[in-house]
Amino acid sequence: MIRLLAWFFGICIGLYPVFLHSSLVEITLQDDMDKLIDTLKRHEGVKHFAYRDSEGILTIGCGRNISSSPINKGIGVSDDEIDYMLQNDIERTIKELRREYPWFNELEEGARKDAIINMHFNLGRFRFSGFKKALGHMEMGDHDQAALEFLDSRWAKQVKGRAIEVTDMIKTNTYV
Repeated sequence: MIRLLAWFFGICIGLYPVFLHSSLVEITLQDDMDKLIDTLKRHEGVKHFAYRDSEGILTIGCGRNISSSPINKGIGVSDDEIDYMLQNDIERTIKELRREYPWFNELEEGARKDAIINMHFNLGRFRFSGFKKALGHMEMGDHDQAALEFLDSRWAKQVKGRAIEVTDMIKTNTYV
């Protein structure tokens, strides 16, 4: 009994390693992480748009320094974070297109559908909806005429090569 108590005491003060089941460790660490997250959110605040902190440093989210200034250079966002945000934005774009344009749901998967997603993503919901003639042609299945209408726009002049690539995808349903 004394050996057992000594062994247990040794574990408690860290003399002997204890291998706990990983899920128990994860649960404990997750509880601690949740507390830390709650505290940091309370202290830092949570902002959904870029802002300047009390030192004038460009920041997002919960105190993430995204400044490119040599003096207060931040960490920006990682490639994984960019991919995560992009995936969310694409999913939102597809939901909006499905809801607002019944013809979009009828497009076969492929380059043409991706071109419409690309344009909507680039322009945003409001500006995309301004292409009344082109969208009417898309609804009628006249992809060649829709592509011409999309090209005859301020958007096409602004994005140049992107517009040519996207409208070629609309016309041919093939990736450039």
